[in-house]
Amino acid sequence: MYDILRSAHSGLRWLVLAALVIAIVNSFGKTKGGVTFANKDKKKALFALIFTHIQFLIGLVLYFISPKVVFSGASMKDDVLRFFLVEHVSLMVLAIILITVGYSKAKRTAMDGKKFKTIMVYYIIGLILILASIPWPFRNLGGSWY
Repeated sequence: MYDILRSAHSGLRWLVLAALVIAIVNSFGKTKGGVTFANKDKKKALFALIFTHIQFLIGLVLYFISPKVVFSGASMKDDVLRFFLVEHVSLMVLAIILITVGYSKAKRTAMDGKKFKTIMVYYIIGLILILASIPWPFRNLGGSWY
């Protein structure tokens, strides 16, 4: 079960990143106004939101069953254990909160240009936090490209 969830979590990362980039690029050129916030624009932002929430749910299960998450005082002295116990989960939760708030604020905003700008800003900040907290192979935290 653990290996299946870990593989799904690792593979879904690429869909999350792609969906966020698509939503950001879509919003980037339309922030000046004059373009209506169409249903297809809403769906791009919504798919990014959905993928991040699915990724969060899988990650939440992994947090409690992973051998990399050790709840002890000694974990804080080990870089890898500390990363998975505190840093990874904290930054990911913060990123998901920002993405969710950005989508919710954009839905409530009346002006279309402001909707695009809200999504762009919140999703960019969320993407940066996600990229910073992924255990990339070059960080020597036991992560892989897939």
